[in-house]
Amino acid sequence: MALQRKHMLRVGAVVACVGVFLAGADLAVTALIGGQTARQLSELSKVALRRSEAAIDSAGSILNRLIAKGPMDCSAIALQALRLHVYQGTIIKDIRTVDRDGAVQCAAYSETLEFDNGWARRDEMFKSADGELRLFRVEQFTGAAFGVMRDIDAQRSLAAILRIDGNLLDVMPVGLRAESNVTLTLPDGEQVAGYHPDASAKSPAQSVAFTTVSDRYPLQATIHVRPQSLSARRDLAYLLTMLAAGTLGGVFGLLLASYLSRPVDPVAELDRALAANEFKPYVQPTFRLKTGDIIGCEILARWEKPDGRLIPPMSFIPLAESSGRIEKLTWQLLKTALRELQPEMKQDKLFKLSVNITPRHLLGDRFIDDLRKTVASSSVSTRQVVLEVTEREELADLDKATDVVKELGELGFRVALDDVGIGHSGLSYIQRLGARILKIDKFFVDAITRDQSAIVVVQMLVALARELDMSVVAEGIEHQEQVDALIACGVEEGQGYLVAPPLSLGRFKQFLDVRRVSAVPGRAAKPELAA
Repeated sequence: MALQRKHMLRVGAVVACVGVFLAGADLAVTALIGGQTARQLSELSKVALRRSEAAIDSAGSILNRLIAKGPMDCSAIALQALRLHVYQGTIIKDIRTVDRDGAVQCAAYSETLEFDNGWARRDEMFKSADGELRLFRVEQFTGAAFGVMRDIDAQRSLAAILRIDGNLLDVMPVGLRAESNVTLTLPDGEQVAGYHPDASAKSPAQSVAFTTVSDRYPLQATIHVRPQSLSARRDLAYLLTMLAAGTLGGVFGLLLASYLSRPVDPVAELDRALAANEFKPYVQPTFRLKTGDIIGCEILARWEKPDGRLIPPMSFIPLAESSGRIEKLTWQLLKTALRELQPEMKQDKLFKLSVNITPRHLLGDRFIDDLRKTVASSSVSTRQVVLEVTEREELADLDKATDVVKELGELGFRVALDDVGIGHSGLSYIQRLGARILKIDKFFVDAITRDQSAIVVVQMLVALARELDMSVVAEGIEHQEQVDALIACGVEEGQGYLVAPPLSLGRFKQFLDVRRVSAVPGRAAKPELAA
């Protein structure tokens, strides 16, 4: 009888929650869809701006190198150097030497001057936040072009004409491309670059605009969308929202029905699980893209409940971070992985074990001492341990972080920047921190076989890594086509489901045994080898 009442209670909770969620969704769907669309388009405008900032950063670095190499005096040697950098780059169309007032003295390709219909004076240009660069619009017969200028000395400057087009600004989803455009404008409202799939289309007379302003450069990115196109999506969005609401109502009802069997205090349950060593290190292999050779692995946390359930990290990592338990959890996972994988790491001295470290943990007072003791107790070389610091969370004290990374390097540890390209860091951040590895986020890997702009971003990151003597690892690889595209961009290492999903330590050891026998040289391992 008690079981029957319990069953009826669960069914009633599910039905009630589904009804409440559907009713609430029906009332809130308009605001929900409007807010969701606005957030999506605002984020896309940020993506367009970040890509443009990266292009300006790249141009600034090239101008710096040219200035450092020698005098830009319009001599044959100087012009040859300009042409070489234009030829080698993907962002710059032309480089010109200008006088103090901004007037052009010579160009890498003098023929390009014939396309100019107007050239900005120095007082018409806009300074970057650090005062090192000036941005301006170049009037050409074919349309507006985007210029970046850096001073050589008190009399001369170098100006680069950038290629910012659909490769960088094509950020809109397929359903909105024909009804929208993306523009880059200077503070005076002048457009310096734009993108619309239909080259003959003009900006809609009436549009909804989403703008992001750069805090580093006098530049803003704006997405214009026809209001009618947003309205046209509401019928489908309504049905999808109601379906999601019903599903969520059912899930919430199940959670509500089982609430009494769940711990009252989730933090106390976290402490209990830590004391019982229920958090287990799962690992995902890192491999060489050209050969498929396994060169290391990354530790990923899983919670193995006493009843056999496996809890994914997103269900407990945020709580562990906010409650201050993440440090203890990290040490527990690292100690277990080092102990279990010690034979493999001793057999292969080049094998690297990576572990994720939060920025707050990295800056902790005892972090370096605790890390040294943990690794020393396992009799594993510090050169085989990689610390991955995520770019999604901003470092509170970059100066201190730089000192910590330097000291870790002196001890033999390697530091990697995780999720590069979608987080807080800019080029100066990456350069100052002193990390030795860049990990390209899955966002770019997913798009690399279908989006030219993703290829451009990956190539820029690879070029940056080479300049800073860093290695590059691509995350989230699922298809051989992605491997081929990444190799073409210069990436040498990666990880993802193509080779193996996250594995328990026992299954990972079996996986390594299979790879030693079955791996085929010259191509990444087949997914079935991970089974």
